[in-house]
Amino acid sequence: MADATRPRGGRPAHGEPVLDRAFRMLGSFGPAHRSLSLTSLSARSGLPKPTALRLARKLVEWGALERAGDGRYVIGLRLLEVASLAPRGHGLRATALPYLEDLHQATGQHVLLAVRDGYQAVLVERLSAHGAGRVLYRVGGRMPLHSTGVGLVLLAHAPAPVQAGILAGDLTVEPEHTRLSARDLRAQLAAVRRDGVAVASRRHPEPMTSVACPVSDQRHGTVAALSVVTRSGRLDPAAIRPAVVAVARAISRAVSTAPGAQDLP
Repeated sequence: MADATRPRGGRPAHGEPVLDRAFRMLGSFGPAHRSLSLTSLSARSGLPKPTALRLARKLVEWGALERAGDGRYVIGLRLLEVASLAPRGHGLRATALPYLEDLHQATGQHVLLAVRDGYQAVLVERLSAHGAGRVLYRVGGRMPLHSTGVGLVLLAHAPAPVQAGILAGDLTVEPEHTRLSARDLRAQLAAVRRDGVAVASRRHPEPMTSVACPVSDQRHGTVAALSVVTRSGRLDPAAIRPAVVAVARAISRAVSTAPGAQDLP
């Protein structure tokens, strides 16, 4: 989740709904802020401490937050329970997992499954392998669309307004801190649509290469992207491609016939 910032003056906007304040509190947590004191929760959400305390108590009562042994607040299991009902999250993961495991066993490399959420990709599942290099993204974490294998696949098949927004935005590639031109990105997206596969590489913190393919639903719309990620030079992308394509197609068939497939947007 993105870090929350304190509004100027430290007070919630006039007339701000309670639900919005609660969402701001939940948005205060992140990979680097998994547990927060009341003072930190107040500061990061931009809410006065009495308001933060009142809302925190309500969220604890519902199960969205829990109190750790040291009194700090952490995300509660109730949110995991609710999130498990998301068809594009755990529902998609449950359908795809047997195929992901087959691909993981066949390649011995990292296998990723991601969906698009607005202008970013969200990692739904990751099967990791010893010695396959470092993966920068965690399950549930967000990934850029313009510089990752799964991101390029999702962006190539995204609606035109989403593509335009990304092309007009910051195209810096991290962690290299280099900038991709809009012209080059357009060419990459056209190649992904033409070839049905995206190949993306990064140099830092170690050379890695990703081979990614789209996963489609019963309406032939792209609902997810599958990739194998390995150390550059470990496996030839051309050698991985047939397996990634075959598994992506198998997942697409499974997704199209799975119960609740009509719930996928």
